[in-house]
Amino acid sequence: MRLSAQMGGMDKAQSVSSTAAESPSVALDEPLKLFEQEMMGVVNSMPAEKFGFAPAAGTFAAGQGAKFEGVRTFAAEATHVAEANYYFFSSISGLKPDVDVKTIETMTKKEDIVAVLAKSFAFGHRSIATITTQNAFLPIKPVDGMKTRASLAAFSVAHGYDHYGQMVEYLRMNGVIPPGSK
Repeated sequence: MRLSAQMGGMDKAQSVSSTAAESPSVALDEPLKLFEQEMMGVVNSMPAEKFGFAPAAGTFAAGQGAKFEGVRTFAAEATHVAEANYYFFSSISGLKPDVDVKTIETMTKKEDIVAVLAKSFAFGHRSIATITTQNAFLPIKPVDGMKTRASLAAFSVAHGYDHYGQMVEYLRMNGVIPPGSK
């Protein structure tokens, strides 16, 4: 990850050169692009045989008292993000998902999960493209407390980064250096 993205700074090439307003769809698609790049890097970095990994009590020093029942596997984290992408972005746009979302949670093979996650991001970009200056802040049926297309688009990325962080830890627990740390 570039330091400017982490620190919120801008490269000289990114400096504002015009006073024209950016459309909501373009502005909201940028964080999704960055999240997609980082998430796909993490998912592609985990070896296929480790997709069933989930932390367990034996992973940590004794006496920490952490509970591990029901902790998602790496595969389940990735499929959860794909499902969430379809859920959030269909709520933003009204578009029908291009997959049977109910089948996503049963996926365990890396190649299937990578493919459906990539498709969910493509769906997200198509959905965000439907956000206009006119509809970005109009009320929609609330989703997880988000009441506008713009707030839900932002929340979808924030939600995904929570799972991305967990998946980065799963990589590290398996001796894999996350792409953002290389």
